[in-house]
Amino acid sequence: MTRPLIPAFTEEGLLYQRQAKGEVIVVRYADDFVIGFREEADARRCLADLRERFAKFGLELHPEKTRLIEFGRYAEERRAKRGEGPPETFDFLGFTHISGKTRKGDFTIHRRSSRKKFQAKLLAIKTELSRRSHHDLTQVGQWLRSVFQGWVQYHAVPGNSARLQQFQDAIQAMWLRALRRRSQRGRRMNWSKFSKIANRWLPTPRILHPYPDVRFASQHPR
Repeated sequence: MTRPLIPAFTEEGLLYQRQAKGEVIVVRYADDFVIGFREEADARRCLADLRERFAKFGLELHPEKTRLIEFGRYAEERRAKRGEGPPETFDFLGFTHISGKTRKGDFTIHRRSSRKKFQAKLLAIKTELSRRSHHDLTQVGQWLRSVFQGWVQYHAVPGNSARLQQFQDAIQAMWLRALRRRSQRGRRMNWSKFSKIANRWLPTPRILHPYPDVRFASQHPR
């Protein structure tokens, strides 16, 4: 049986393939990629090869994003036997990936919106909301709904409900503070009145995407 292949770059910039002893999976988007190996030796050899190839072009792998970690179905069990803590997590495409289990005890990968990306997005919204502080309420509501729905549609993956709710709560709190700052004394916006506005423009988020195994099954029916 043909062994799995590891992709890397030749000096001519073309892809070449090198045999690996164990299974290999590659996930790539633009210039970011994650490569999973069954065998640790394959992973270490590939990392060394990538660093060598990049160096020949005067390039280097991102020092903070490039890591070799133990992750996957048996990582927690193996680390526990060595007296080590839970497997490391990694961030990819805006999500923190966590090696975990389902309620039935089966292995799964939990995905949470990256805290760093999450906080950066809220800061950007806060800045823009301040700039729009004196705009018409409807205009601000339409803008916030567009931003809110755009973020939710990307991040509404199974298991990420808590982060979606945090996002909604944070935006509501920022908007309420902004409205209160511009309100006249004696006519300050209260929560009862604001909740009607929030419900109109910032509806409760819900999970929109299926689990990966369901999505892949629909794309590749047997």
